[in-house]
Amino acid sequence: MSIWTGALEQGLLWGPMILGVYLTFRVLNFPDLTVDGAFTLGAAVSTRLILMDCDPWTATLVAVLAGALAGLMTGLIHTQLKIDPLLSGILSMIALYSVNLRVMGAANLSLLRIDTVFTDVVSLVTRPYAALALGGAVCLVLIIILYRFLQTEVGLAVRATGDNPQMIRSLGVNTNHTKIIGLSLSNALVAVSGSLVGQYQSFADVGMGIGMIVVGLASVIIGEVLVRTPTLLRALLAALVGSIVYRAVIALVLQLGMPPTDLKLLTAAIVTMALAFPIFRTRFRRLPPLPGRGSQSA
Repeated sequence: MSIWTGALEQGLLWGPMILGVYLTFRVLNFPDLTVDGAFTLGAAVSTRLILMDCDPWTATLVAVLAGALAGLMTGLIHTQLKIDPLLSGILSMIALYSVNLRVMGAANLSLLRIDTVFTDVVSLVTRPYAALALGGAVCLVLIIILYRFLQTEVGLAVRATGDNPQMIRSLGVNTNHTKIIGLSLSNALVAVSGSLVGQYQSFADVGMGIGMIVVGLASVIIGEVLVRTPTLLRALLAALVGSIVYRAVIALVLQLGMPPTDLKLLTAAIVTMALAFPIFRTRFRRLPPLPGRGSQSA
């Protein structure tokens, strides 16, 4: 039971990061690799500020703003310097590695026996459920905010930029601005997750964000496969469901004895299977009926 509780906790704490990846990958149609650096940036900024006796909630808010600045940097590189989206994200990711080292002043920082946002939550609920309560509340609030934002005039312009940039430009909308807004919001969400995970694990490490974009894509695709997404709200909920299911799968295979060193291989396999699922489903439907099935139906 503790394994599934842990998977649910991690799925919720990583949920804001999955929502950020969904925003760029599905809504904005922008392959943003800034995620790997922004996730660590969120943990690095909040951890550093907490160690400087800053209030944990204020430190988390500053980390969110830092994540938004990381997205702004990627947006400016892409829109003002006309650099390919993929390369823009790679450049920001590489730059953020050095920025994170500067922020932390070391490769890792510890928060052991230091108050975090979870300390305040423990005063409201019992300790075993603190991460569940905080992660669930944060994801619920973020989904509501994101859902309402994407229905505003600016949000609709961001969605249209990903669907048909030529059409939205013909209506007089500056797609450079909508891309910058989308990237800033996405990486702010990623930084939320990085900050919460860093405080949950009681440490920040410069390498904790490596591979986050793959984890995010895997969770988004798993959610889309499991939950049909005809509406915006269900699409956002599907991303969160994918985050929880992904963590549950990881917990299950570790429980079955898979070495932790093979987790990256497992993640790649999950993404491949999820991406290929529509093809498998189509081919399965084309298979001839089993002997006897036709006569029974007749």
